[in-house]
Amino acid sequence: MDLSRLVTLAERFCTEKPETLPGLSVYRRMAVSDIEAVLYEPVICLILQGSKDTSIGDQTVRLVPGYALLVSHDLPVVSRITRASPQAPYLALILALDLGLVRGLYDQLADAPVPDAPVRPLSAGPADPAWVAPLERYLGLVDNALDARVLGPATLREVHYRLLLSPIGRMLRNLVIPDSHASRIARAIGKLRAEFRAPLGVPDLAKSAGMSVSSFHEHFKSVTGTTPLQYQKDLRLIEARARLVGRGQTVSEAAYAVGYESPTHFSRDYSRKFGLPPSRDARDALSVAGDAIAAGA
Repeated sequence: MDLSRLVTLAERFCTEKPETLPGLSVYRRMAVSDIEAVLYEPVICLILQGSKDTSIGDQTVRLVPGYALLVSHDLPVVSRITRASPQAPYLALILALDLGLVRGLYDQLADAPVPDAPVRPLSAGPADPAWVAPLERYLGLVDNALDARVLGPATLREVHYRLLLSPIGRMLRNLVIPDSHASRIARAIGKLRAEFRAPLGVPDLAKSAGMSVSSFHEHFKSVTGTTPLQYQKDLRLIEARARLVGRGQTVSEAAYAVGYESPTHFSRDYSRKFGLPPSRDARDALSVAGDAIAAGA
């Protein structure tokens, strides 16, 4: 697949930072990264340059140019950029998925053949030209606000339509089937995200999904790649890292704020997740930020 025009358009998008293409963003990094833990909301991500490893639970995918990653549920993932440089930055085109639009399309696709592809929490593989083409057209509207306003919605609709028919879109398709396991787990995830600071009540989560506790555990892991307890822990740690690194909170402040009762327990989980203690991680992040400011000066 020739990605040269998409690379050119993505670089232009980064420079102009337009607000005329809803849902679209470009992620650009000039160097490889340490391990990062982030919460992915439903997106389709197309790799244009560089490479990145992304994992959840025991599933890891390597993303290289021309590959795509589709995330249908809110998932806490671990990732690391493995190839990037100032001469050839890591470049990824990211489109937030409109689940309302997907649900509207599904009613018209209910009888369409289902692609023969595995259903995994992280759906990844070579990008299908069928949906890349309208995505490129959408990005091509970057220079014309009027075209973007008039033609953009229909182009976005085509992207979602093509994704639903593609092998990478099977989990997304399952999500919008009324009363499917994927849609039930999505309801439980919404409850868990809203209440992640509170003690985990698996029976309540299972009830919100309309499942028995044993069935809930099984389907939660099949959809998210992890257990409810680990999912909650990942949410807490991601939020805690944002407080430590972004807001300058102390280890104890961050630990209590996200629901831990013991800073010692928090530090142990944090070190296991991010590879170093929270105090050192915050200190290193501040040092890197200071170096970047000094370099800019």
